[in-house]
Amino acid sequence: MSRHLWWPRRVALWVANLVAIAFLIAPLLPLVLSSVQSEKTLQGDTRALLPREYTVANFRLILSGGTQRGPIFEQVSYLPKSVERFPAAFLNSLVVGVAVTLIALALASLSAYTIARLKVRWTRTLLQMSAMSRMVPLIVLMVPLYVLFRTYGLLNSLTGVILAEVGFLIPYAVMILVPYFASFPGELEDAARIDGCTRFTAFVRMILPLSTPGLAACAVILFIISWHELLIPLIVVSRPEAMTVPVILAGLVSDYFVFFTLMMAICLLGLLPTLALVLLLQKYVVRGLVSGAVKG
Repeated sequence: MSRHLWWPRRVALWVANLVAIAFLIAPLLPLVLSSVQSEKTLQGDTRALLPREYTVANFRLILSGGTQRGPIFEQVSYLPKSVERFPAAFLNSLVVGVAVTLIALALASLSAYTIARLKVRWTRTLLQMSAMSRMVPLIVLMVPLYVLFRTYGLLNSLTGVILAEVGFLIPYAVMILVPYFASFPGELEDAARIDGCTRFTAFVRMILPLSTPGLAACAVILFIISWHELLIPLIVVSRPEAMTVPVILAGLVSDYFVFFTLMMAICLLGLLPTLALVLLLQKYVVRGLVSGAVKG
């Protein structure tokens, strides 16, 4: 390709990338601007693009569990309970997200390796059933799930939330990991088995260390889905001590008043763990997804 045709194409690609990035980031700008101003300022001039004054009182109030009101909130007679419950809910979401990610990844890796390596009919049937199970709307399964968890005493507990989310996320993880495991040559396990390893030890010592990018990509996806899951904790948990961040965020919308600035601040704080995780594991996520797509 000649040089005078190469530059316009490169510029067009840069412009397309910038437009796509702006399209993804633009919704975050009102979120950030609304979280750093008071409710009075926000409601006073709804047409202003930039706030007239900035404050971190919303974050201070939320992170302190409603104890540090400051001058902005001193005259507010009513504050939603969600503000007081945020520190505990953040910790609950962290526990649920980490536990769901580790358990689902461990179980899904075994299933995915079995499907990728054992060329028998029932393994392909298992993969097809996993794909079909994700086509069922989640809301359809909430009543049976509630009845089942009430029978076994799993309501109003983080254990129930973890078990429910693990069951719903395993099919996702299996479908992500199967093509990645299938991309490895079978000679790796054959060489390990000649040296005395069983199939399981060959999987643990050979395949898993080589699958770090794919496992990291899958773990990030599982954690993000689990962290932002609303329906399962909302149905399974009604006790305030076991609520997660999406549940208390929904509690900020009342019949009498909506605290927009507090809602935006909680949304911003709720995005930080997933954003930090993606930034830290970005290299592994891109490599894992691209390798699985190309080799699979």
